[in-house]
Amino acid sequence: MQIAFEKLSSTPKPFELSLQGVSLSGTLHKQHHDTVILDGTLGGTLEVSCDRCGISFDVDIEQPLKLELSQHTRQNKDNLDIIEFLDGIIDLEYILQSEIDSIKSTYHYCEKCDGIDNFEVEI
Repeated sequence: MQIAFEKLSSTPKPFELSLQGVSLSGTLHKQHHDTVILDGTLGGTLEVSCDRCGISFDVDIEQPLKLELSQHTRQNKDNLDIIEFLDGIIDLEYILQSEIDSIKSTYHYCEKCDGIDNFEVEI
């Protein structure tokens, strides 16, 4: 789902999309002529792999997401939640895929491995 910056106004525009069992819903509204605020929620179930034993399992996701979207290069060291869309088109599918990849890249432990301090494997 793609939305042009010029199509948005200060009135919040609702959106919703899903990818890989995870949904992103919320609103988009212009803060400045070149800045849009995404205020939404990630929810659903995502399959991840245990970082110790490699078994696949599902994790439930329910977390807020607030991002600043800009159509110009921004230099803001205080706010790291800025995504730049230099072509003037907001790609919500790209944002959702990025959030899914971020969740998958963190450490996950299955119920069997969670809480184990000493983990040895015999080969």
